[in-house]
Amino acid sequence: MSAPADGPLWVVLPAYNEEAGIEATLAALVSQTDTGFALVVVDNASTDATADVVRRFAATAPFPVHLVPEDEPGAGAAADTGFRYAIGQGAVLLVRTDADCLPAGDWIAAARREFARGAEMACGRSVPRRDENPTLAERYLLPAVVRATALYGRYRRQHRHPRYRAPYVLCHGHNLAITAALYVRSGGAPRVPLEGPPEDVALLNRAREHSTRIVRAERMVVQASLRRVRAWGARRTLLWCWDRRFRPADATKVHVR
Repeated sequence: MSAPADGPLWVVLPAYNEEAGIEATLAALVSQTDTGFALVVVDNASTDATADVVRRFAATAPFPVHLVPEDEPGAGAAADTGFRYAIGQGAVLLVRTDADCLPAGDWIAAARREFARGAEMACGRSVPRRDENPTLAERYLLPAVVRATALYGRYRRQHRHPRYRAPYVLCHGHNLAITAALYVRSGGAPRVPLEGPPEDVALLNRAREHSTRIVRAERMVVQASLRRVRAWGARRTLLWCWDRRFRPADATKVHVR
């Protein structure tokens, strides 16, 4: 059975205490060449005015905007709530980014192209946010290291079990697309705390058990914030991304602002 190439498309945007920065992300969504989507922002128990910013934006947005609360902390819980809300509203195609990211202007169009080619899940490319003035090392060396670790991940024993129907690919939670059917079939994103196992890798591996049509989509581009790298340094950040091999002693410090 082929994957649906068309149908209602929803963007899922988890947000926690992003009052200062979420407007830039929302503006990037308004600037899409394809604005034929609905947006659900999941307020993950923010203690600032994130929700108020979203409500003001919704009043004039060129697409429907839904604000949904999720009190269980963690990107996995917030993403799962957003995905399942969108599916409940009739979403057939789903894309996700985060509230500190800037999707490229053709991000939605690129996701639609991947679905049209038959992909059930597409994992896009992450680059540093240009407005954060990345150094040469941040712009070129860090992404190269991330790609190298992803290549290693492809050959890790736990990622090569016979139950997986598709190859392991580099996946960022802030830049992925998935059909609603595959999301439900695979069980969706795990509702784990932020300091728990990476929810994006877990979703990828769940999907790999249920589909052969999972692809790396280099033309789906999102600019990601460098604030974690700058707060923790490159080594600790990479260890964090690698199965949480670094965790701050104070669990409240996992949220970098």
